[in-house]
Parts: sequence; C-alpha cells; structure tokens
Amino acid sequence: MQDIKKKFWLEKFDCFSICGKDARKFLNGITTSNILNSENKVIKTCWLTPNGVLRSLIEIIFLERKLEVIILAGDTNEIIDYFNQIIFPADDVLLSEPFLINRIQEIDESSSWRIYQPIFFKIEDREFEIYKNKLKLLNPNDLKLWKINQAIPSVEMEINGKNNPLELGLQDLIDFNKGCYLGQETMSKIKNVSSLKQEIRIWKSFESNLNLEVVDKNLYINSAKDISVGKITSFFKSDSQIKGLAMIKRKYLDEGSYFFSEMFGKIIINKSVGSIFL
Repeated sequence: MQDIKKKFWLEKFDCFSICGKDARKFLNGITTSNILNSENKVIKTCWLTPNGVLRSLIEIIFLERKLEVIILAGDTNEIIDYFNQIIFPADDVLLSEPFLINRIQEIDESSSWRIYQPIFFKIEDREFEIYKNKLKLLNPNDLKLWKINQAIPSVEMEINGKNNPLELGLQDLIDFNKGCYLGQETMSKIKNVSSLKQEIRIWKSFESNLNLEVVDKNLYINSAKDISVGKITSFFKSDSQIKGLAMIKRKYLDEGSYFFSEMFGKIIINKSVGSIFL
C-alpha cells in the first residue's frame, strides 16, 4: 500500500513509438538531451526550432526494442509530421501512429517535478485501475495550481513561438556537450554570453475585483504603467487564489517583488522550485 501522505499526478498524454537501429541517433539529433549515452530509463528533453525556441517538452522511455516519446507539452501531429519529413531513406527509423498513455508521478510542493521518475500504463492495461485506486491523486484544480507553482510550460501559453528553454528555466534538460542538435547554436550562444533577456516567474494577485475583459497582458513597474517589465503568459483562478506564470525582463527582476497588471491589479512574483531560477 502506498504512503497515504504522498500525492500523485495522473494525466493522459499522447505518445508514439520509434523503433529501428538508428532510433537513438535520430532522436539525439533533434532533441536537447543526450539520447545516445543516457543510462536512465526515462529522460526529459526539449524539441526546439532551428533558432532555439521551445516547440515541445518531451519525455522519452527507453525500452528494449524501441523508444516511446511522450508529448508532455506540444502539438503531437506537428512533431510526428516533422520527424517523418527528416527521416532519410537510409535511416532505420520507423514511427508508430500516436496513442494515449497514462502517466503517474509522485509530487511534492517543495521539489522540482523533474526529480521523480514517472510510471506508465497503457490505456488498456488492466493493472492500471488497481494501481490508481491505491493513490492519493491531485484533483484537476490542484493539479493546475501545482503545475503553475512548478512553472511547467503549456502550449500557446509559455510555449508560444517566442520563448526558449533557458528563459523557461529548463536548462537542465539541455546537454551542452553532446554535439549538434536542432537549435544548438542558439543555445550555446545564449549560455556562453549570458544573454537571457527574460526569466519565467510565478505571480499571485492580491485583488478581489478583477477586470478579466482587459486584453492588456503586460506587467508594469507600477499602477501608472510607466514601464512594462514583462508579460503574463497564463493564469488560473481558484476559489482561494489567482496565480499564473509570466515572463519578466531580467533588468527589472531586482526592482522588487511587486508589479502591476491592468487585469489582475497588484501582484507579487516568486521563483519556482520547478525551474533553475532558484
């Protein structure tokens, strides 16, 4: 029986398999982690544009005869289409059709989500219901808040065609020594010259009367809106609080922990245990 105090994140994700003798080499050239020399059974990695913008957050399961690619955040069809387009005729690589997989992971409030190893069950696995019923699972609202506290990026929110993984606090998912991969030149340049322009932060609103019809997602240094210090990327409103994620310009991070949003009023910003900005 599981420890009743432990909490777990359960969610279904899109997945597809990659098999063939060149599968590891193929994935190594288009993701940010070292796929060739990994000794882990599961690793997290990023798929980037050629200029280093985050397109997808991915998890790879190493099985005996194949790799399984879990799309934690991203457009599954876009990923599969792109992968298929760049497979050369000489490559021994074959992609499966996408399917859903159940992913279960222990979580806590003070540690990064990346330190716990997940467990996977196929949708048709009969053992899944038995295993699931023994766990204390986060409800959907608590899961959304926990993901915000962890600064886990979402498609069309933080994964918006503009932000790179270093700005999103995902530097530990990038191997800077493994050689060529998609977006590598930009990642190396940013790391070597320390040219990050912004960093992800959690924010919390203190206001009770919100103007959610406002389209202005900028954050300002004060209520006079003299200077824009960043932009809100996502938010979640529960019965007890309003929290979200924002990209904050680095030069204003030392200006104080309070900023102003036309939509959410006075807000406080904090770092996330789920990013490298600790």
